[in-house]
Amino acid sequence: MRINIHNRITLVFIIISAVILFSVFIYLSNNLQVYTYNRIKANLTKQIELCKSYIADTSTNNAISYDLDSVADKIGKALDLRATIIGLNGIVYGDSELSGNDLLNVENHIYRPEVQQALKSGIGESRRFSTTIKKEFLYLASVFSKNGSKGIIRFSIPLLEIEQLLDHLSHTLALFILAAFILSVLVSYLASSYISRPIRGISFAVKDIANGNYSKKIYFRSNDEIGDLADAFNYMSENVKARIEEVNESKSRLEAVFSSMYEGVMVVDNYGVILFINHAFKTFFKIEEDALGKRPIEVIRILDIQEIVDSALSSNNGLISKEILPLFPEEKVLLVHATQIKKDGNANGAVLVFHDVTDLRKLEKIRQDFVANVSHELRTPVSNIKGYAETLVEGALNDKENALEFLRIILSDSNRLSALIDDLLNLAKIESGKLNMEKGPYGLLFIVDQVMGTFKKQIERKSISVKTDIPNNISMVFIDETRIKQVFNNLIDNAIKYNRPNGKITISACELGSFIKVEIADTGIGIPNKELPRLFERFYRVDKARSRELGGTGLGLSIVKHIIEAHDGEVSVESTEDLGSTFSFTIPKA
Repeated sequence: MRINIHNRITLVFIIISAVILFSVFIYLSNNLQVYTYNRIKANLTKQIELCKSYIADTSTNNAISYDLDSVADKIGKALDLRATIIGLNGIVYGDSELSGNDLLNVENHIYRPEVQQALKSGIGESRRFSTTIKKEFLYLASVFSKNGSKGIIRFSIPLLEIEQLLDHLSHTLALFILAAFILSVLVSYLASSYISRPIRGISFAVKDIANGNYSKKIYFRSNDEIGDLADAFNYMSENVKARIEEVNESKSRLEAVFSSMYEGVMVVDNYGVILFINHAFKTFFKIEEDALGKRPIEVIRILDIQEIVDSALSSNNGLISKEILPLFPEEKVLLVHATQIKKDGNANGAVLVFHDVTDLRKLEKIRQDFVANVSHELRTPVSNIKGYAETLVEGALNDKENALEFLRIILSDSNRLSALIDDLLNLAKIESGKLNMEKGPYGLLFIVDQVMGTFKKQIERKSISVKTDIPNNISMVFIDETRIKQVFNNLIDNAIKYNRPNGKITISACELGSFIKVEIADTGIGIPNKELPRLFERFYRVDKARSRELGGTGLGLSIVKHIIEAHDGEVSVESTEDLGSTFSFTIPKA
């Protein structure tokens, strides 16, 4: 059981008071008994001396005789005690409690202790049971003289009266001691309250500070150690408040930095238990549960991360870097840097920083594919031109029929190279933002009619029917005419190339908020769903052999995407194999 300081001080004061008062009670009780007996003895001694003179002056017989019984009666009655007059031979001649035959029948008192002592020293004292009166008495005897004769006068009082007096005095003393004890308890309680009040105040203030109330102060007007303690506490409180504010400010800055980081951060202790993870880390791995206090493998089921943590904690090689490819919750490429935290030269934890390099790796892959595709696209026509040119140089010029066919092939491949180079230059300008856009208000029907005029022969050759479903009152568009014509050219060219003979192309448009949505649908061979996400990548072809056969560069749809995005629009595609495809894009109203 916990006892507070107030109760402890009170209890100590009560115990001390109880011990002191009990000691005082014992001491006073003992001394009171001695004092009472001595006082009674002294009074009896004085009274005996006076009575000795009184006996000597009485007019009775000069001898010590039974005539003194009346004197003993008077003395006993006057002093309210038992008075006995005894001869030197031990015969009792007078007794205030006896008379007549009773007096004659009293046994000889010569051997009574007080009589013997009086005979020897002039005065005697004893406490004993009286066989005559059948009570305990205090006896005091003294030798007296009467006309040359000597006798012994003895006073006795019952011990019961003395004990009753002592009991009364003891009870009075006990009541006084009890009152003093109650007073000491009250004083002890008040004193302990006075002493413990500032301590309790400090205790409550410390609890307030522990609960975050760092502005708590203690006000005690005291010049003693408690006042000094209160001043020290207030000074400490101010310092703690200032330090906590500094720590919180630093923590807030650090949390703000970690929260705004795109990189994921994880901190573990020297046991590999997670101490901190930032928002980016939770986003990378879709963590919703509380990960603190757990090992990484318990939160993220990726063994590579746990191995990196273990290596960082056990290795002294400084920075550890490793790429990991988690497949869950989504496929990513993460570059992890881990380093050990040291304290006093020993490992005290580790910090891991996760960089999402998925897009960077994709760009590297696109660049590699781009270089490979450009090389491949250039190699075929260059090889053809070189081969047929060598053939002509070696004598094929003399064969006019073949020479003409060879020249047509060289011209076709040259045109293909020229188109490829033009597309590459346009794409480079668009992606770098260096392409000048001369935007203005244009009618959509006018642009479509102009573009369709350039495909008249191709449409007739495949017997394709074209339907234009654009309202006459549709809003004008705010565009770069040349670039949007390039978009229509690419999409309509594809719709013709990949359409069936006697197929159909539908060009439609509608208003969509502040944009115009254009759709170009065909009834061609369609595109597999798995190919759709990559359709607008550079040099990506669904059917590479067919595309090259039809003369495509593989850059048309990529150029379309970038031109539409430069107009703040969007481009998309829907397709069903063997049924056809629908390409749609949005461009702003004028």
